[in-house]
Amino acid sequence: MIIPVINKIDLKHAEPDRVAKQIEKVFDIPKDECIQISAKLGTNVDQVLEKVVEKIPPPRAKLSDPLRALVFDSTYDHYRGVIASIALFDGWVQKGDKIMSSYTKKVYEVNEVGILRPDQYPVEKLHAGQVGYLIAGMKEVKEAQIGDTFHLQKQPVEPLAGFKPAKPMVFAGMYPIDQSEYTNLRKAVEKLTLNDSSVTVHRDSSPALGAGWRLGFLGLLHMEVFNQRLEQEYNASVILTAPTVPYKAVLSSSKLIKSRRAVQKNMVYIDDHRLMMQYLFPLNEIVVDFYDSLKSLSSGYASFDYEDAGYQVADLIKMDIYLNGKCVEELATIVHREKAYSTGKAIAERLKDTIPQQLFEIAIQAAIGSKVIARETIKAVRKNVLAKCYGGDITRKMKLLKRQAEGKRRMRKIGNVEIPKDAFINVLKRQKDK
Repeated sequence: MIIPVINKIDLKHAEPDRVAKQIEKVFDIPKDECIQISAKLGTNVDQVLEKVVEKIPPPRAKLSDPLRALVFDSTYDHYRGVIASIALFDGWVQKGDKIMSSYTKKVYEVNEVGILRPDQYPVEKLHAGQVGYLIAGMKEVKEAQIGDTFHLQKQPVEPLAGFKPAKPMVFAGMYPIDQSEYTNLRKAVEKLTLNDSSVTVHRDSSPALGAGWRLGFLGLLHMEVFNQRLEQEYNASVILTAPTVPYKAVLSSSKLIKSRRAVQKNMVYIDDHRLMMQYLFPLNEIVVDFYDSLKSLSSGYASFDYEDAGYQVADLIKMDIYLNGKCVEELATIVHREKAYSTGKAIAERLKDTIPQQLFEIAIQAAIGSKVIARETIKAVRKNVLAKCYGGDITRKMKLLKRQAEGKRRMRKIGNVEIPKDAFINVLKRQKDK
């Protein structure tokens, strides 16, 4: 059941009638059913409450059946542990009951139940048809998965349908800008993940960036919010590597598609000013810079949303980046075979622009397996060894130049090319489509 509500009608530039027509076009809901309100001024808010009572049916609950409680939210309290928000479909629950999770199969003893008014208000029992909270000594939010079903330990029931554990779709590396801040950043990440069970955390280490973590997020917005909370709530400055997506590799596959490899599925004119287009995109084509490019092209007017459509077959290859013959694992990437050359050339050029010159020549190579597909060279910083030669035989000058060249060759073999962290992040950014 959907009750359409159009808010902020008190704003100067509000166009509620045009928005109502868009809702009718997209969702096939008659525009006359849209309730126009101003939550700030309280205009027509009473109509929303009346419509909820009129259209939303009461819960179909059975007190006589065994307990079935749906977890729809959870928070973490440092003193009481996980507080699970639950909706009871059958039975009842009270303090002292032994309950079990249908998903994790863990058993807990209920310490407190209550309702929200909106603050927590403890009660003796929660009955079928009620919505409230439950505290049962759970120490991690992951133990209270949203969509999970709780039941009494000795009375197992069929779990409520539709539960799927949160599955990360976007992965990124996170490292402190200064390794001395590693401990503080670790504490901040631990505190944030206490209230967000959908983030997966694995320790990681990089020769270029030091110790850090590999984090999994539900999407790009989820990743950006997590990063902003780190900065705003814990004053933590981090290096977040370019996001990547999971792949299922199948050898000897061959499938080539144009540009960003998108397939158009649908196009609908919402009104005279708005157009909604649906495409099937490879996730790695939109996960880095597609949103920024879209906003730039549309001057900020276009919006973008996506959902998982499953795995598709594609001709993907791994591309490695070498500095003086040494592979830099942090710059390795999965690319479509059709875009391998252009991507490798772009990364090599950006590395050439961002890595400072050394006393020896640096060769930058993009390679697929043993085949080099792009190369750039950073020339060595030249020292004028002939500055003090004011004359004399030309052979003396030749000996000095030869000795300098031999020294640079030896230095190139044993020299360590360090990538500045700022340069590393700039290189990870995909070159904008021309």
